[in-house]
Amino acid sequence: MFVWLALALASPVALRAQQVPAFVPAEGACRALRAQQALAFVPAEGDYVVKDFRFSSGESLPELRLHYATFGHSERNARGMTRNAVLILHGTGGSGRQFLCDVFAGVLFGPGQLLDTARYYVILPDGIGHGRSSKPSDGLHARFPHYTYDDMVQAHYRLLTEHLGVNHLRLVMGTSMGGMQAWVWGETYPDFMDALMPLASLPVEIAGRNRTQRKMILDAIRTDPTWLNGEYTVQPRAVTTALYILMIMGSAPLQWQKVAPTRQVADSFLDSYIRARLAETDANDMLYYFDASRFYNPAPNLEKIVAPLVAVNSADDEINPSELGIMEREIRRLKRARYVLIPISDRTRGHGTHTLAALWKDELAVLLRASEEVSR
Repeated sequence: MFVWLALALASPVALRAQQVPAFVPAEGACRALRAQQALAFVPAEGDYVVKDFRFSSGESLPELRLHYATFGHSERNARGMTRNAVLILHGTGGSGRQFLCDVFAGVLFGPGQLLDTARYYVILPDGIGHGRSSKPSDGLHARFPHYTYDDMVQAHYRLLTEHLGVNHLRLVMGTSMGGMQAWVWGETYPDFMDALMPLASLPVEIAGRNRTQRKMILDAIRTDPTWLNGEYTVQPRAVTTALYILMIMGSAPLQWQKVAPTRQVADSFLDSYIRARLAETDANDMLYYFDASRFYNPAPNLEKIVAPLVAVNSADDEINPSELGIMEREIRRLKRARYVLIPISDRTRGHGTHTLAALWKDELAVLLRASEEVSR
């Protein structure tokens, strides 16, 4: 759900230029990169409008806009099955653009790399409520339907099958919220993919510290008198409180100590983060994308997942703490699954390790080889 690319930073200036905070697509770090790599990593983009989309809440939208970006072209095998489509799902508050960074696209999408876009049809959609897809801030505000992860998965399934002509996926990969949705994909459409790679997630109901911190954000916004039931004209004061909380949620203590080793630098670090995020955060959108996780719980149906799966977490992830032992317990329920825990090192970045492809690309290579027969 978070994007925190706290790269090795030499100064507060570099920190502000390169670091990408939690729950935010890697826009700051990627903007310069996209300019430098315009020929290599500029996707084709489009929108698909789903008519009369019905949400699991019973609410509906006459038109649901789904934005997406793609690289490459789809290919079919002799049976007419799409054989090279890769779906990559973003985190909470992000968009498909968060992957257009050197640490992700630059490691995976180039010539000869694992997801070489000359071979694979890579699809980067914006989830409901995110990016350029339909969201509360478009105009409905708090009257926007209350979507869930199940709704987001269903919408992407329709985007693939009704608009992009994809009837099978070579791989479903996701980071954080996208990782959680990868579990939902695996049990909702078990025969639709050859392999699954959820990153920075757990396949159980969101509870404990994770849930209480989310509820703090929801309560802060909903109880703020300046929220005005979603009909504000100026962003509510509670957005700052919410940003404080999510900043802690996505933190990496070891790296923070390095980039903010003194009181003055730490204070500047916090002020810079809040100032940058306030300029691009909408209270209603934030409220909705945190609330979307309320019914997430793939645990009862994990045995429905049949595709080979590799789950990857990092030991310094404050959102999915390794000491809980949850993944070790649940992964045993899948017949073709493996769990990889990346130990804390100078290279890991807490929850945001999910976007540092160099740290887990070897596991992706193993997964692709293990599922290769299925894809033919």
